[in-house]
Amino acid sequence: MADITATGLNVGDKAPQFELPRDGGGTVKLADFAGKLVVLYFYPQDDTSSCTKEAIDFSQLKPEFEKAGAVVIGVSPDSTKKHDKFRTKHGLTVELAADEERKVINAYNLWVEKQMYGRSYMGVERTTFLIGGDGRIAAIWRKVRVKGHAEAVLQAVREL
Repeated sequence: MADITATGLNVGDKAPQFELPRDGGGTVKLADFAGKLVVLYFYPQDDTSSCTKEAIDFSQLKPEFEKAGAVVIGVSPDSTKKHDKFRTKHGLTVELAADEERKVINAYNLWVEKQMYGRSYMGVERTTFLIGGDGRIAAIWRKVRVKGHAEAVLQAVREL
């Protein structure tokens, strides 16, 4: 399960373990991918413009990630039911994990204060972690801008 004491994760740190319900039923846990590269991307909410674009981009590149030996998992605080609708509506192929209690989001230190239109609120900071086969964080993309992001992550996977 998630190590909820983790703060300020950096490259080289051991990635916090987790087990979460996933779209389509069942669970996804980091331990299942030991020895493989894992692209773990955190996003705020299903079916919003940037989140949809990011999920579609990762889904379109999924065969390339697989060829490079990596699995892609998206995590948001949405329910599995919302993930299922999101997946169907946009033809997504990447795994989507539901972190409704935000345990993993907190373990990765991504529940932060955000600002939009002059108001403050708490939300998920869009961030991607590349986790090596040894379970250590190999790369981190913080405050992600979606355009070109999936391609940049794929390039990093190919370089490992």
